[in-house]
Amino acid sequence: MTSTRRLSTVILPIHRWHNGGRALWARAEELGFHAAYTYDHLAWRTFRDGPWFGAVPTLTAAAASTERLRLGTLVTSPNFRHPVTLAKELITLDDISGGRITLGIGAGGTGFDATTLRRSDEEPWTPRERADHFDEFVPLLDRLLREPSVTQEGRFYTANEARNIPGCVQRPRLPFAVAATGPRGLKLAARHGQAWVTTGDPKLFESGTPDQSVTAVRGQIDRLGAACEAVGRDAAVLDKILLTGFTPGRPLRSLDAFVDFAGTHFDLGFTEIVVHWPVPDSVFALDAEVFEQIATEALAQLR
Repeated sequence: MTSTRRLSTVILPIHRWHNGGRALWARAEELGFHAAYTYDHLAWRTFRDGPWFGAVPTLTAAAASTERLRLGTLVTSPNFRHPVTLAKELITLDDISGGRITLGIGAGGTGFDATTLRRSDEEPWTPRERADHFDEFVPLLDRLLREPSVTQEGRFYTANEARNIPGCVQRPRLPFAVAATGPRGLKLAARHGQAWVTTGDPKLFESGTPDQSVTAVRGQIDRLGAACEAVGRDAAVLDKILLTGFTPGRPLRSLDAFVDFAGTHFDLGFTEIVVHWPVPDSVFALDAEVFEQIATEALAQLR
């Protein structure tokens, strides 16, 4: 198992670029974060009635404003994306960034992304339908990012001589970080992922305990290992990413609390832990001084 321990952040796309947005991404690089991600949604939860910008344009601007910081989505989904158009945007973004892009990708959920493009008489996809789309989406996107020309007619997605020249800067393509906890998603992570993403067990967020959460996450890692073994792949080659903010307890209340939390999860096998950039008066509210302490001091205490 790799001993890599990285700390990253996710910056919600809620900031006007010339009124503080650009400065946040530059500051993320200054603080030494491994990567800075953003959400890829049309709208999201309580932020729906405020500013919310597109993920790909935001990452493009961030790529032009940073030099070393890895960038990516947490996560993109088929809810409103098509593999052909997404591939073109990702290849462009990978080029502009000089090969610093990671695609976080998942099956999507039941929020506004699931309904915005549907007629009022259309039901959102069921969990099975989301999984069906994801099963087809990921392998086709994989091909589109690797091959200069792709023709494929599927149940949900078609590519007819889709050209993607010159391809990604990162070879054979930019890395996928697959968000999954169910068997079908874990199989996709095992086959196509360079990383795996989890937020923990959502059933435990409101009423579970930190110990229960650790047990649940350990079980997810075990199931990922079994999925990798089933396809003849060593799970140790996949990075394992934990997006914080959705597990019981308050691990970001202080530097010491975060160090304890991060140490426990690194010991489980995670290679990267992601913390939300503070957003005042929201679920991601956090003292700015504590956040910067975590960014600059936590990993040193964990070595």
